[in-house]
Amino acid sequence: MDFRGVKEFLKDTFGYLVIIVVVLLVCIYVVSLQQNIGPSMEPTLGNGDVLLLNKLSYKFGKIKRNDIVIFYYADTKYLVKRVIGLPGEKIDFKNNTLYINDQAYEETFLGEDVVTDDFSMNQIKGCEDGVIPEGTYFVLGDNRSNSMDSRALGVVKESDIIGKPIFRFYPLTKMGIVK
Repeated sequence: MDFRGVKEFLKDTFGYLVIIVVVLLVCIYVVSLQQNIGPSMEPTLGNGDVLLLNKLSYKFGKIKRNDIVIFYYADTKYLVKRVIGLPGEKIDFKNNTLYINDQAYEETFLGEDVVTDDFSMNQIKGCEDGVIPEGTYFVLGDNRSNSMDSRALGVVKESDIIGKPIFRFYPLTKMGIVK
């Protein structure tokens, strides 16, 4: 029996196992591919867009206004939305204008004909006192007339946010950094 052959086989197998484990750990904890389902983020993201998700972005950094985030919804599904309100803030929409703490805020990423129905924070689940609680965020889709977001779901817990999409791979004609 030739032990050199067995030794080489075990050495090669161990090397492949290490590579597989490293790739799995990166996919589980660092980055993954996600697909945007539905039209709620149009025109920024379309239905079927394939995104690279950075899962570490909020482990070491803060969630900021206008960040696009992916978060768990109903434990098994996820949604892609834009952060509009931060903890401690009061959000209102009046006459298609966003007000943050009673100051008008211009949403430059929206198309010109996007209409947002009027609402105030005390109508939002989890914000009965009119302010976004600590550890939660108010999110909306860019396509306000066709989006299941904080208006229906309530505020999103920080612990439910998976990460931030950083790059669009598909469709190829729109490949690039997600903003």
